[in-house]
Amino acid sequence: MAYTTIKKPSDYFNTVLYTGNGSTNAQTGVGFQPDFTWIKSRSNAENHNLFDAVRGATKRIRSNGAEAEDTRTTSLTAFDSDGFTLGSGSQVNTSGWTFASWNWLGANGTSANTDGSISSTVSASTTSGFSIVSYTGTGSLATVGHGLGVAPAMIIMKNRSTTNGWEVYHQSLGNTKYMQLHTTSAEGTSATRWNNTSPTSTVFTVNTEGGVNSSGGNLIAYCFAEKTGYSKFGSYTGNGNADGTFVYTGFKPAWVLIKHASGGTAGGESWNLQDVKRSTYNPSIISLFPNTSDADNSTTNNSLDILSNGFKVRTVDNRLNNSGATYIYMAFAEEPLVGDNPATAR
Repeated sequence: MAYTTIKKPSDYFNTVLYTGNGSTNAQTGVGFQPDFTWIKSRSNAENHNLFDAVRGATKRIRSNGAEAEDTRTTSLTAFDSDGFTLGSGSQVNTSGWTFASWNWLGANGTSANTDGSISSTVSASTTSGFSIVSYTGTGSLATVGHGLGVAPAMIIMKNRSTTNGWEVYHQSLGNTKYMQLHTTSAEGTSATRWNNTSPTSTVFTVNTEGGVNSSGGNLIAYCFAEKTGYSKFGSYTGNGNADGTFVYTGFKPAWVLIKHASGGTAGGESWNLQDVKRSTYNPSIISLFPNTSDADNSTTNNSLDILSNGFKVRTVDNRLNNSGATYIYMAFAEEPLVGDNPATAR
């Protein structure tokens, strides 16, 4: 049985850490030409900077705010064959500061997609289940082609023309619910985001909410489908105990993003992002929060064990383990559990 078509997950997703130099700074070692690069200062409080090849280098949106896209000519200036090049911009390359970059591979090119009622421009990797989708809103109920060939499990989108917030669809919450990446809010209920309609193998549905479909607005959507042994998008229930919930992913995670969605004291908790490059042994305690500008946060409140087949929560903190609460997560693999490159314990 073939558990995954991806023998080496780092061919499609990779974390690269670097130190800024305040000048031209070519980062290599990604292992591919990224189509989506997310950069955050580890050492200092600074914005999260998100770039993708569909919008084009220098076009920045930040996850810790609702501002529209802006052009930063000294930020990420190029996507390269094995990484990316930075200019002197302080948010991505201040001399002496340390940074994390998270990189995903799309198609290294774009194609027109007419599967939906709105035409879109798409960079899609059907192998890894990731696509970047650019489209112009109509302000009325519509569908948008995503190019994955299977239904997305999670969609993170931003109206880059306006100050509408980040909108998140997650399969574990269903098509009546939404989350917002830039806030600490719990799940919301609304038909104006997804029209109570789940994504299909060809399209996702958007309704009248400005964050997903304002008339004339330029929107960008990052779409993720599950791939066995490489990515997982699920939920777990907290138990409020330091011997916390074990979450099976079927691989050793390289990167995990978790959000308290509902139940207990769900509001007020940040999104929690951890990776194995910043925290190299268990328990993993080094977090960054996509909804804040905070630097690396290293406390036992962030405790996870990264295991060969998933992760286990090791804290009673409400952000990760409020008793009876529902948490959603997205995870990408460092190594698959089985196959040609099986995971080992760390």
